[in-house]
Amino acid sequence: MYAQIASNKRKTWVLVTLFSAIIIAIITIFGINSGLTLEGSLILGAIISIIYCTISYFVADKVVLASTGAVELSKDQAYDVWNIVENLSIASGIPMPKIYLIDDPAPNAYATGRDPKHASITFTTGLLSSLNKLELEAVAAHEMSHIKNYDIRLMTIVVVLVGLIVLMSDVMIRLTFHGKIRGGKNDKNGNLGLIIIVVAIVLAILSPIIAQVIKLAISRTREYLADSSAALLTRHPDALANALEKIRDNGAVMKSANHATAHLFISSPFGAITEKSKGWYQKLFSTHPPINDRIEKLHTMGR
Repeated sequence: MYAQIASNKRKTWVLVTLFSAIIIAIITIFGINSGLTLEGSLILGAIISIIYCTISYFVADKVVLASTGAVELSKDQAYDVWNIVENLSIASGIPMPKIYLIDDPAPNAYATGRDPKHASITFTTGLLSSLNKLELEAVAAHEMSHIKNYDIRLMTIVVVLVGLIVLMSDVMIRLTFHGKIRGGKNDKNGNLGLIIIVVAIVLAILSPIIAQVIKLAISRTREYLADSSAALLTRHPDALANALEKIRDNGAVMKSANHATAHLFISSPFGAITEKSKGWYQKLFSTHPPINDRIEKLHTMGR
């Protein structure tokens, strides 16, 4: 467990460094195009990257909660759910996370936050209505494992960093094809302009792809690890397996489903669309390991 926590902390810094480099490269293109020197553009890119990453660290979870339409619940509003999460937090030795609810019939859940002291678990109304107490406890334990292992920090920061890179790349490619990307005021013979255009196109095309691959390659094994941790915490691996079966069989697509936050959920919010008939390409870019494999492993643990 401690090795997983240390690994996730290292991955967070590596991830921020890689994404910062991409952001700096894109901003440098904009800077040179606006007449700044290469050095000035790099400094501007570094400053913007540092500011954005710092802000992201503190507000990324709020962005995620807002984008999924989550509403915070008090103990009086969800007494049973609150008790389940509170007992699990005591057993896990971490602070009680905040509890949020998404009004959506598709059964699902996710955890977010920057550390166990600033964490939350979100359930959909569909999940609360379709699972029994043991199954709900198992799902909550799964999300609690993500919190304890610092998966939440890693995966929440990814949301806003990937989002910015995709947005900047889109703006860059639009400006390039509309003739707005040039060599800047210091480009006398047009050679710099040509280089800038080529680099801009390459960055605009590859940056979002690289960002998505990094996001997905961080570790799909985090779901297997969270499943195993939840089974050990509750002593009921079959309960989590049964919960995943209900989520799979429901097959509904969440109303707030989007690719930016899909990797946070216990199962793909796109339901049957991404779980049935996957080809190798879909599996490569899948946010989750095959749900049937997870169910089988949990049932094996319960034997």
